[in-house]
Order: sequence, then structure tokens, then C-alpha cells
Amino acid sequence: MKLVPQRWEAARTAVIVCDMWDAHHCLNATRRVGELAPRLDQFISQVRDAGGTVIHAPSSCMEFYKGHPARERALAVPVANPLPEGIGSWLDWIDEAEEAAGYPIDHSDGGEDDDPQEHAAWAKELEAQGKNPRAPWTRQIGAIKIDGERDFITDDGAQNWSILSNRGIENVMLVGVHTNMCVLGRPFGLRQMAKNGKNVVLVRDLTDTMYNPAMEPQVSHFEGTDLIVEHVEKFVCPTISSEQVLGGAAHSFVGDGRKHLVMMIGEKEYKTIETLPDFAKQQLSEQFRVTFATPDPDDPNRFLGLGALESADVLLVSVRRRALPEDQLALVRKHVAAGKPVVGIRTASHAFSLRGKPAPEGHAVWEDWDPQVFGGHYSGHHGNQLKTFAKPVGESPILSGLDAEEFSTGGSLYEVRPLEKGTTVLLEGRTEGAEDPEPVAWSFIRQDGGRSFYSSLGHVDDFASPNFTTVLRNGIYWAAGIEVSKKN
Repeated sequence: MKLVPQRWEAARTAVIVCDMWDAHHCLNATRRVGELAPRLDQFISQVRDAGGTVIHAPSSCMEFYKGHPARERALAVPVANPLPEGIGSWLDWIDEAEEAAGYPIDHSDGGEDDDPQEHAAWAKELEAQGKNPRAPWTRQIGAIKIDGERDFITDDGAQNWSILSNRGIENVMLVGVHTNMCVLGRPFGLRQMAKNGKNVVLVRDLTDTMYNPAMEPQVSHFEGTDLIVEHVEKFVCPTISSEQVLGGAAHSFVGDGRKHLVMMIGEKEYKTIETLPDFAKQQLSEQFRVTFATPDPDDPNRFLGLGALESADVLLVSVRRRALPEDQLALVRKHVAAGKPVVGIRTASHAFSLRGKPAPEGHAVWEDWDPQVFGGHYSGHHGNQLKTFAKPVGESPILSGLDAEEFSTGGSLYEVRPLEKGTTVLLEGRTEGAEDPEPVAWSFIRQDGGRSFYSSLGHVDDFASPNFTTVLRNGIYWAAGIEVSKKN
């Protein structure tokens, strides 16, 4: 996975709201739609007000909207010529590669995750309302507003495509449910949009899956959704998150008990924009939901998505010499002052330092960030051409699962001494030709009582080392107050 910031012209962008029905045969699915709706409504309102197009697609509910201005607008759109072949049909797989891979979760049971007694009671309630318990939806959930003057309502693939074609729309965002079924497969879904050349993305925090944790791979419902999102990214299209449009924090479900980790990534040399997202998926999804904050393409000192820090449990920093806008540095300071965990790798030691140079107007630096937050004193590094090595030292749960032997590391060896009181060295590094070792990973109890973990490792080659990924995972767990297991 590679994070690539982009800007889309609103007039050439649409958001399609997929199957956000008023009711579902799965009670938990109904509840989660209710949770999604307010944030989703804010999202489409922002797109609409910016000049984008909003298409509501509550499948098989068109009779309810007969005569609605937004429905009439959809019916009045001239049919595009030509229409893509098969645009009116469900698409099971985008290509042979996706089909060969298959789904990462087993939803062959339909994906219902209700308590059996609750499910039975819900079915009786739907029957009492005169609805079919297996297909109780009649309309889109009322919490999502439909603007009759600007929006469209259709569940037809050809009509949807005609709207996009007639309005010159090349960029499409899909929101709604359920990702592993309708969002992917509908005639207006991700596969059809991607197959036929649209710049399509899934808004990954404004969707849900049909997945029962009792089925393989027997992970939580929310981890199951993460696995489907990863499948989408791998085989179908990129994803975004709602805070990239709205600011603030991404949506999270009430039942998702995982801690919120914000990864702030802003350096070019070590490619952590690529390595950290992959690391997060492989090592952290069981205990963390992860939000990424990345530089604004128009201002490398401002980070898109950093508003998520307001609700974060843990901050991970991989940033090199950025002078943040004053309001954004205030968010970082607030997180630290609250005693919340901070994790840093490689250039994080000098993340907000300009080597004593003044910050641009309206921006700010934090020259004492390294000693105050990580307990280090970065002063430079040994030669890039020298081979480097590291080995575990002492005893700590953070070292659980590491080989005791010395291992090779990537990149130059940082000069970080002296360390502050409150640090515990975990890995010691050496380089050819240097007499004295340097600490390359340590934990730190800050003066505010918060926990920090830092490693000067983080070169792209380090992420291929099980020793590094294990100590980084363990360090994040320790900082967050989660018991460290021996899982690699």
C-alpha cells in the first residue's frame, strides 16, 4: 500500500451512496448503518456544497421515491452513448487475479453477526411492522438528507453511468454498505467503476461488511472489514478516509474496542509512506485502528488528517524537519501534555526541528522535542556507506520474540547520546570502524508520565527484518499499555 495525496476537482467528482437502507434483516447491520449515517451525511453535504454530485442508490427502493425530484432528475438524464458493456449487471470479480485470490473472509453464511435471540426478536418486530424479515428495506435511512434540487436517486447501472457521463464526472467515491457484497458488486459499485475507467475510491471508514466473526478467519467484525478494505486496495481501487474531506477524526463504530493510532508520516528518504501502512496491516490490526496523516501536496508543512489526533490514543511519528502550522503543532503538544503515548522511528528525533532556523510565518518548531518526548539527543550520524548492526540488551517485554543474536540493520547509525533519565535501552547498535556502540531503540517515561518508544531504525531495509518489525510492534503495544505477546 502506498499513500499518494491527490486533489480532485469537485465539479468532476461524485459520491455514490450504496444501500444505506432504513432496515436490514441483520439487526447489528441495521445498528451500524445508524451509526454511519450522521458522518456519512456530513460527508456528502461537504461534497455537494463544494460543487460535487451526490447519487443516492438504495437498491430496490425506487418505488418509494416515485415522483421525488431527485428521482425524476435521474430519469430525465439522457442515456449515455455508448454505455459500457455489462454496466447494468452485477460484477462478481474485477478480473482473474481477484477471483483467484478470493475473499479474505468467509461470508458464505450471509455474514449475519446477531445474537440468535436478538435476531429472532428483530425478525418478529419486522413482521409486526408488515415487513419481510429477510428484506425489510423500503427506503434510504432518513438521517441521510436528499437534496431534491441537486441530488440524484437511482439503483440502475445504466442510469448511474449516464449521470456520470453527462456531467463529465471522472472521479467517484463510494460510501455505504456492504463492502464485501453490494459496494463491490452492484452495477454502480467499485468493480464496475474501476473496470470502466473511473477514478474510483472506497471511503473506508464510511462502510461496513457482512461478516460473522464465527467464520474464518475468526477475527472481530471490524478486523474483517479491515481485511475487505485491504482486498479492495489490492485488487480493485484505492481508498480514502472521511477526515480527508471533513477534517476531524475518521468514523469508528461503538463496538470497535481497538485503540486509535495516528501515524504521522512526512519524510522522503526512507519511504515510510509505503512501509508503515503495510506494517500496520500486518502487525497492528488486531489491537489498533489506524489513521494516517500525510503532508498536504500544496504545503508540505501542513498534514492532512492530523485532526484525528484529537481522538487518538497513540501517536506514531515518522517526520523529518517540518515546521507545522501553529494550530497543528498545538495538537501534537496537547497529545503529549495529556500524557498520551508517542512512538517514533528514524527521523522522528528531529521531526519538528529546523536546526535552529526560524519557522515560516504562522508555523512553529519544537527544538526540544527529542529530549522532552523521546529522551534522546540526535546530533548526526555515521557514514552512510558503513555496515550497521544491532543486538538486544537487557530485559523488557518489548524484546519478547526477538533473536538474542546481533542482526544487520539498514541505513546509517544515528548518534543519539546522552539519553535522558527515564530511558531504558533495548537495542544497541554498532557500525564498522566505530569503537563505541549507540542506542538504537529505547523506551522512555516522560516527565508528564506518558510513555514513549523510539528507534533510530526505520530504513526501508529494516522493515524486511523480523527483529525490527517485532520490536516496533512490541514498542507500540508497550506504549499503549497493551500486554506484549510473542506473536511475530
